[in-house]
Amino acid sequence: MFSQKDLKQIKEKKISETTINHQVESFKNGFPFIKLVDAATPVDGIKVISKQELDFLARTFDVEISKRNVIKFVPASGAASRMFKNLFTFREKYNNTTESLEILFKDQSPDSIFQFFYQLKRFAFYEDLKNKMFADGIDIETALQSKDYNLILDYLLTDKGLNYGEQPKALLKFHQYSKFSRTAIEEHLVEGAIYCKDFYNNVNIHFTVSPEHLKEFESLVEKVRRNYENLFDVKFSIGFSVQKSSTDTIAVDMENNPFREKDGSLLFRPGGHGALIENLNDLHGDIIFIKNIDNIVPDQYKETTSIYKKAIGKYLIDLQAKTFDYLKLLENEYIKAEVVEEIIQFAANELYVREPRINELSLKEKIVFLFDKLNRPMRICGMVKNEGEPGGGPFWVKNAYNEISLQVVESSQVDLNNPKQKEILTSSTHFNPVDLVCCVRDYKGICFNLPEFVDHQTGFISAKSKDGKDLKALELPGLWNGAMADWITVFVEVPLITFNPVKTVNDLLRKEHQIVII
Repeated sequence: MFSQKDLKQIKEKKISETTINHQVESFKNGFPFIKLVDAATPVDGIKVISKQELDFLARTFDVEISKRNVIKFVPASGAASRMFKNLFTFREKYNNTTESLEILFKDQSPDSIFQFFYQLKRFAFYEDLKNKMFADGIDIETALQSKDYNLILDYLLTDKGLNYGEQPKALLKFHQYSKFSRTAIEEHLVEGAIYCKDFYNNVNIHFTVSPEHLKEFESLVEKVRRNYENLFDVKFSIGFSVQKSSTDTIAVDMENNPFREKDGSLLFRPGGHGALIENLNDLHGDIIFIKNIDNIVPDQYKETTSIYKKAIGKYLIDLQAKTFDYLKLLENEYIKAEVVEEIIQFAANELYVREPRINELSLKEKIVFLFDKLNRPMRICGMVKNEGEPGGGPFWVKNAYNEISLQVVESSQVDLNNPKQKEILTSSTHFNPVDLVCCVRDYKGICFNLPEFVDHQTGFISAKSKDGKDLKALELPGLWNGAMADWITVFVEVPLITFNPVKTVNDLLRKEHQIVII
């Protein structure tokens, strides 16, 4: 299947031929659907923290965290082009006439292109856009009044102006304050200073970025770093990494043969955000918070979101401490049966680690089972009540070995033609806002090798095209889905205010992203 030239190309990407062959077989055989057992709910599967417990956890978090290497991990390589998809479509079809507007948008909802233009001044990037146009002798107000919308979009989306259509979300202006504005990356610096500060006031933040934008990230951070260090009396340690070439996946044609570029070389594509498990694996932190780049709020909401961040962080630390104590007991060959039963109850009720046949096992088998299941990376995932927002959900899932565990599941992973599976999917009361805190060291202080805990049967295949030809692309198991499938997983309910994604540019007009000036 592969020529010597192909093998050289594969080797240069630091991918094994075995891995490539497995990927091709995945295209041929597909990936099995996830087997849902039940939705995780506050009745069974989602921890609900009381107000009293929340206050205690948040209050005691700072003391605990000061002793540890805490890292805020932010996947930030995503391009902003999807934010402006509707604007790009509009720009292609609009011809500066009222008639074309009516034809284009007669069936649109109120959350449409009109909202963008009518409320343009409310966007944090408005002043930058206005100044860019003014520098070329164009008045933005005149352009709005004459409905010269494409001219405005040219200055917003292309390199004629701000070039937002080609920038990553991290570098876009998200929030406008009374005397200044902040990009998404700056808001993450502020948030990090609130809950990721150690005893020496050091704040560690790591951003994953695309290679072509690395210099822009570094330039912006160096420009603003000192200001935020002085403002919050902290010292930032900011790292960047790119998705490794070795996590790229081969593309195939519609007959599952390797897809060839025009020069005959193999086509490789990025493996999706699941590839970032390798970046996470390189950090070696004690406690790692994970939050997407676009899920950020202005200062007026940070106190509420940070309280929950601190609470789930302290809750994880407490669970980790108990787990480590029990692992040390399980190493003792003279451990008593009643202690083993105590650990079984802890695993089932607090870590949601269960084995339906546990009572059928001998004492030795119980010890082996518990040690294996407890000696793993651990994560707490915040879950918000499902109020119609998009996102994966929390479920009890059965794997290929008939083991039942808590997993974050996307609808694309479920067989919607199976009535029972569809019923379970739609019964979910919560969804995943990507609000995680993780422990990646074992009870001896050694970092786990995180790729060992990936469920490789949870990738998925999508249809793409290249140079006018159809192809199939393979994405690795998602970072918070299959990439963490074999972790200890605990779901905790958090309020909806902790989930404020910016999927379209108009999301920035939501009250959660608008500043209340008092």
